[in-house]
Amino acid sequence: MKKYRFLFMSALFIGAFVYMTTKLPFLRRFGEAGSVGRLWSGPAVARGAGLGTDEVNNIDIYKTAHVATVNIASTVYRRNWFMQIIPDTGTGSGFLISADGKILTNNHVVSGQAPEVQVTLADKSRYKAEVLVRDPTNDLALIRVTPRGKLSFLPLGDSDAIQVGQKVLAIGNPFGLEGTLTTGIISSLGRTIADEQGRELEGMLQTDAAINPGNSGGPLLDSHGNVIAINTAILGPGGNIGIGFAMPINKAKAMLDDYSAGRRYRRPRLGVAVTYVAGDLAQAMELPAEGGLLIQDVSGGSAAEAAGLRGPRRWVVIGLNEVGIGGDLILAIDGKPVDRPDSLSRALSRKRAGDTVELLIFRAGRTTKVKVKLGAGPDE
Repeated sequence: MKKYRFLFMSALFIGAFVYMTTKLPFLRRFGEAGSVGRLWSGPAVARGAGLGTDEVNNIDIYKTAHVATVNIASTVYRRNWFMQIIPDTGTGSGFLISADGKILTNNHVVSGQAPEVQVTLADKSRYKAEVLVRDPTNDLALIRVTPRGKLSFLPLGDSDAIQVGQKVLAIGNPFGLEGTLTTGIISSLGRTIADEQGRELEGMLQTDAAINPGNSGGPLLDSHGNVIAINTAILGPGGNIGIGFAMPINKAKAMLDDYSAGRRYRRPRLGVAVTYVAGDLAQAMELPAEGGLLIQDVSGGSAAEAAGLRGPRRWVVIGLNEVGIGGDLILAIDGKPVDRPDSLSRALSRKRAGDTVELLIFRAGRTTKVKVKLGAGPDE
């Protein structure tokens, strides 16, 4: 009898031990009915691991930049089919570049005849704004509000130093959702796209940071919080599909410098259309392998025509593209080698109408230097 009692007590002890070491922790973890646990679970450790370095960078930049990003509403009065005057309101973004209320944005955000422009700051205060200067060809505009005190503003970076793959952050008001932050990378450089009026916007930065209607005019920032471009357009008529375009900030600097100096801004114009060729493609055309910008057209009456630059003599089909050959190949601009498709637009972004640019060109098997006095783009 004692033997059976001993075996029973042993089995009971072993069973209790197994239950305590397996079943109860399971119940506590998953909170099953009848346990001391909960119907939800938390982290495995009491204290979180903290934020990653990239997360901290995003947060720090947003805290500073979003207070300098503004919402812009522009009302233009138009005639409808019945010749009645009706208001047409659009929205976009912009960002402060000075404590006294100067704001950079896209020209299309404040376009139209005698628009009424209203700016809403991050603290919800509202101001009427005046348009100071426009550059429609680069889709840029400078506007101003008169604040009741000094405002936070953003520093301007150097868009010429941008590289494909570097991190960028976009802040704006997509679909009216103010203060929205998106992140991504620079996807490509030197893109050319057409705006709603059919004008070509050259030298654009392509990014996969989400840009949607309402983001236009907002800042595209690098990982140091400097503005490197102005969010301008998206591919397609709807929302973001991962292909957005931003105007490099260096294209705005000449306009800003002229305004500060009291000069009328005149966009420089060379008067050529070019395509970038290099490597095997250049050699197939009997051009230097290092390549450059092959002139495809010289505009009549332009600075390029006055300087004697030559366009193509004939056209050939290479792959899926028709290319004009026989024209001048631009190898360098002001002593700097041409090494990317937007080299010309980048060089002109630092020039003004009337400045001189020196081109190293390859023509008929020889290189020569040509100096061109830049003309002015058309008034728009």
